[in-house]
Amino acid sequence: MALEASIDRRNHAQSATTNGAVVLPPASYRLRLNPSSEHKPDSYDDLHQLEFTPLLFSSLERYLPPTMLSMSRDVKFQYMRDILMKYSRDGERTRVQRHKEYRQRIISNYQPLHRELFTMHAPSVLVPAFVKAVRDNTEASFRSIMAEPIPGIYTFEMLQPRFCEMLLSEVENFERWVHDTRFRIMRPNTMNKFGAVLDDFGLEAMLDKLMNDFIRPISKVFFPEVGGSTLDSHHGFVVEYGMDRDVELGFHVDDSEVTLNVCLGREFSGGELFFRGVRCDKHVNTETQSEEILDYSHVPGYAVLHRGRHRHGARATTSGSRVNLLVWCRR
Repeated sequence: MALEASIDRRNHAQSATTNGAVVLPPASYRLRLNPSSEHKPDSYDDLHQLEFTPLLFSSLERYLPPTMLSMSRDVKFQYMRDILMKYSRDGERTRVQRHKEYRQRIISNYQPLHRELFTMHAPSVLVPAFVKAVRDNTEASFRSIMAEPIPGIYTFEMLQPRFCEMLLSEVENFERWVHDTRFRIMRPNTMNKFGAVLDDFGLEAMLDKLMNDFIRPISKVFFPEVGGSTLDSHHGFVVEYGMDRDVELGFHVDDSEVTLNVCLGREFSGGELFFRGVRCDKHVNTETQSEEILDYSHVPGYAVLHRGRHRHGARATTSGSRVNLLVWCRR
């Protein structure tokens, strides 16, 4: 299930912001739970050679995210068609099979530098205080190691320095292999031009255990409203920022229920995360309130845990380079 769930988690949205209000295009191929009763859908009867009936598109249009309803018919049609093709039996089977083959080609040819990374051995990966807090498994134990600078944003020390160093060198080794073999890889999402999907070169099982054993117990307590106790799949990747990498990341929401973001290190300045509150689809463009504003400076080994729908972005990295581990946790 993790493979199927992670394939399409590479898209999230970007837009400019001025006074705290944002205009966010669709973050992923999602539909609303309830239709827009006031929206009058377009007709698709004049389109020919469709895989699905025109009436289906007209009916489905009412379930589009609010930001999509005012777009052109062609844009809405393509969006709905992609959804239908993704979840149709043949399309889904083909898509998953192709991604399995893509991963298998990488795993069969790539030689890991640190094989111990590919097994989740908690004492080697996680700092003792974090492990103990999760083992105790109470809200009090979690809060004893965390700060909550604004509601819904949790920061804490998480990764051992040696693990961060090994993961950084493993990513560098993978990127050298990609360069030397001229293997074309999929980047983490449409916003990051640099970085790598860790699941694709063998780290899926390790990250799955990290989510199940450590992130899900915390999410059960702090994010019950998005199903924190039922997280069962993930999209794990690293992003790279610097003058010769991605410099910044625009204001967006993640394609996840819960997001884990951990700085792995390197020397850098700038690159602060900024948060601007949680919004539903209907009110995603509303202005930010003063109590929702947070600027967070990365510290190697320290994590930020938040809802995927918590609006955020990354300011420009002004010198050096920074690499972060992200795990988009889904249900």
